[in-house]
Amino acid sequence: MTFVPTAPHGDAGLEGLNPAFAQYCETIFELHEDDVEVIQARIAERLGVSRPSVSEMIRRLGAEGLVTLDGGIELTPRGEALAVRVVRRHRLAERMLTDILGLSWAEAHVEANRWEAVISPNVEAALDRVLGSPTTCPHGNPIPGSGYLPPDTVMLCDVRVGERFVVTRIPEELEFTDGLLTFLEAASVTPGNEGLLTAVSPDGTVTVEVAGRSVGIGRFAADRIMVSTLD
Repeated sequence: MTFVPTAPHGDAGLEGLNPAFAQYCETIFELHEDDVEVIQARIAERLGVSRPSVSEMIRRLGAEGLVTLDGGIELTPRGEALAVRVVRRHRLAERMLTDILGLSWAEAHVEANRWEAVISPNVEAALDRVLGSPTTCPHGNPIPGSGYLPPDTVMLCDVRVGERFVVTRIPEELEFTDGLLTFLEAASVTPGNEGLLTAVSPDGTVTVEVAGRSVGIGRFAADRIMVSTLD
């Protein structure tokens, strides 16, 4: 009788790939998720690498059958499967790091980038069980495969003065903006918290009251923070 090893459930056909391939597929997935145009310049900005490096990696991803380049950079079904696996583990790791270990948003985001590459299918299942099968990461971004149902949302910049809202989601694009996660967490601009928009300045900065504090949020963030308005 001969034992033939197989890849763990859920990872078939994805094991042994260059870790950089997973990172690039994850980035492409998240740019699409945030409705950001997926071009090499955006990938370079997100990953902090040179454009020639991105160009070479995209060529390699294409050769591996992970992306197509017809009319733009798109994940193939195989590339999306890899991205979904990594994004799911990243967001579960963030939940564990904040909800159980008490790390800050910013710390959890950095640490989860390390954890996502080493979480096995068994550990992933255990995390999901221990955390109570969460549907979002701490920032409100959906965990793939969790059955997440998106609520009706608008961008914070579209809320009217005097209108109340509930913070719903801080998209990945803002997680990569230096210092912003720390600021938003300290200001209690976090998913589930209610707020009141009190003013809008000519430059697009909005002023909100959250948790008894008045907070100014610049146009870049206000254009991207997702909220649900309250009647």
